Amino acid sequence: MEEEFSTTFWQDFTIADAFGEDAVKDTFDRAFEEWKSDYRYLTDLVIVLNHKLWEHYERGNEPLSRLYDSLWKKADGYAMDNLKDDELGYFLDQTD
Repeated sequence: MEEEFSTTFWQDFTIADAFGEDAVKDTFDRAFEEWKSDYRYLTDLVIVLNHKLWEHYERGNEPLSRLYDSLWKKADGYAMDNLKDDELGYFLDQTD
């Protein structure tokens, strides 16, 4: 049986959304620095950022959508440049 995995990233960013762009940036900075070395957490962070990007785009909130896009690009680029072998495989499977 595969272990269930989840983070609080969705809730963390949803709370930050209510406080604006600076809160979203701060939440990202803390999460990225803390978890970028854990491929599963990094993968979840990239997924959440992508979903948040589209959530705000669909709501017409261009500033938050652009911010999430830039944060997604940073985290996704980091993953693509630094994950290798099975970790990269996991990342690509989950984000495809």
